[in-house]
Formats: sequence, structure tokens, C-alpha cells
Amino acid sequence: MVQPVLLPLGPVMLDVEGSELTDADRSRLTHPATGGVILFARNYASPGQLAALTREIRSLRTPPLLIAADHEGGRVQRFRDGYTRIPAMAVLGALWNTDRQAARRKAEAAGLVIASELSASGVDFSFAPVLDLDFGRSSAIGDRAFHSDPEAVTELAASLIDGLARAGVAAVGKHFPGHGYVTEDSHSDLPVDPRGLEQLRAADLVPYLRLAPRLAGVMPAHVVYPAIDSAPAGFSRAWLHGVLRQQIGYDGVIFSDDLSMEAAAIAGDVIARAEAALAAGCDMVLVCNRPQLASALLSHGPRLPGEKAQARLARMRAKTQFADLDALRTDAHYLAALDELGSAMPDAASSGGASRRG
Repeated sequence: MVQPVLLPLGPVMLDVEGSELTDADRSRLTHPATGGVILFARNYASPGQLAALTREIRSLRTPPLLIAADHEGGRVQRFRDGYTRIPAMAVLGALWNTDRQAARRKAEAAGLVIASELSASGVDFSFAPVLDLDFGRSSAIGDRAFHSDPEAVTELAASLIDGLARAGVAAVGKHFPGHGYVTEDSHSDLPVDPRGLEQLRAADLVPYLRLAPRLAGVMPAHVVYPAIDSAPAGFSRAWLHGVLRQQIGYDGVIFSDDLSMEAAAIAGDVIARAEAALAAGCDMVLVCNRPQLASALLSHGPRLPGEKAQARLARMRAKTQFADLDALRTDAHYLAALDELGSAMPDAASSGGASRRG
């Protein structure tokens, strides 16, 4: 067993190879520049296996690494069998059109269920909610967005954040300032959004302007907005410092989007990408699905975040209330949220997700 090492959180969040840690994983996770781990579907086999994996990850470092997942609901939900199937956020947006109070209640229930199940499994937070608007143009976003109306997105996201907070889990808004208008997918292309700042302020930026005090984290988009800067938002000091920090007054963590995505290649190799993101104002950079890139970045030794960034990162830790899923499933608030989420929402109930599992 690797002995715990007392280290501050480094600026790199990376992934691991499978459902159990390898020696190569352990080497990367105990590197001083590592600060977090993001888990994917390949890292999941069962609730018990996931809990064992997160326990081992936590045992490697003191204080432990942050553990995260993209667990939004719909097509972006990493843990499925044994966990509640959360509907796509567009399902809540459709309900908003007919019954706003019901949509708010179900969004809060979704947040509580997501947060309760993740934290009971040893995961600190999900990269959620998606704050992008659905302009009907982006296949990368699509039904991951709540709605096309910034007011609806703001209200539903606020309710989901309420649910996350009730279960002690922080919220991360993405993809700042907005990924929904472009047709290109930043995983495979470099999207360019021609709109100016005033157009963005009237639409995509509304949720950030309204919700900034309640977001512990923000993830910027690998999208270029040439009217503001020639660099993608995640590499742009104009966006991250000028707009997000200074104009909006945001004081939480800024996570880069995955630096292995094709859109990030505009900044150069992985070391240049990380340096550009950190210089622009990111506190932590993600490198996913490319262990060789993660190793190259760690060997370069990116600078550790300062005291302010360390304090911001510490806020991302889940305030875990339940030892495991079995303990969670006796909790009245959780059971009530399951009932709320499952009622009149066939996308949630049809998979058997919004049900009580022993």
C-alpha cells in the first residue's frame, strides 16, 4: 500500500485506466502536480466496486484528491446500473413550458439524487449543471441543455443547484460563456461563435450573471469568440479574468475543459495548453483519456495553485452524509426526491432508474 503523502492540491485533474488502479495510475495520482481525478463509465462496474475505487484514491494522498465525474443525466451519466437514471435536462425544460413549479421541483429532486448518490459513493462533485442555451444548432449540447430561454435555464439550474446543495455537493456551471450557438463539436473541431459581448450578455451569459455566487466551479468552453478574443474562452484572460472574474464577480474554481480535445490543440502541445489555461486564469486543468499526455504534463511540473486557488478548490469537497448507497436508501429526503423525480417523467422512470433499489 502506498503511504499517504501530505501535499497541496496540484493543478491537474486526470483519469485512471479501468475499474481498479494500476501501478501507473498510482504513480500519476501521487505526483505533486495532481489535484484531482475524473471518473468515466469505464471506471465503473458496480456500486461496491466504485466505492472501493474511490476509497483507494482517497487513501493515496493527505488531504485526499478531489474526485469528480460528468454525471449530468440523459446521455451524459457515467454510472448507471445500480444508480438512478436521471433524465436529460431538456425533459425538465419541456415540463417548464407547461408547469414551471413542477419543473422546478423535479430539477431540485434531480440535483439531490445526483449529489446524494455520488457523495455516498465517494465522488465529490459532478461537472453540472450545463448552463448552455439550446439554440437547436449544437449536437454536442442538444438535450443536455435545459432550454433555449435564458430565464428558464437560470431558474431550472438554480433549482438543481438547490438539490445539489441540500446533499452537500458543489455545483459547476459549464460551458462558459456558452457552447450552444455553434454547430461544431469542440471534441473534434474548433468552434467559432461570431456574436459580440452584448449579444452574449443578453442570452448565454444570463445564467452566469445570475448564478455566479452559487457556483463553486465554472468550466469554460473551447470556443473562440473573435469579437472578444482570438483565443478560445478557456485560454483567454480577457474572458476568464476580464469578464468572469472582474465583470461578473465570480470567485469560485475555474476548471479547464479537457485539454486533449481537438479544439484545445490551437494552443500547442499539452504543456503549452496547460500553461495557456493556467495563465488565462484556470485553477485546475483536465487531461482525459490520454494517459501519455497526462504523464508528459506531470513530468513538466506545472506550478502549484496559490493559497486563494487552494481555498477555492477545497470548497469542491462533498460534505458526505452517508457511508454508502445502502445507508442513503433509508433516508426520507432521498426517497421523497426519487418519488418526485419519477412522477410524470417517463424518461426517468422507463429505465427503472427512479425507483428504490435495495
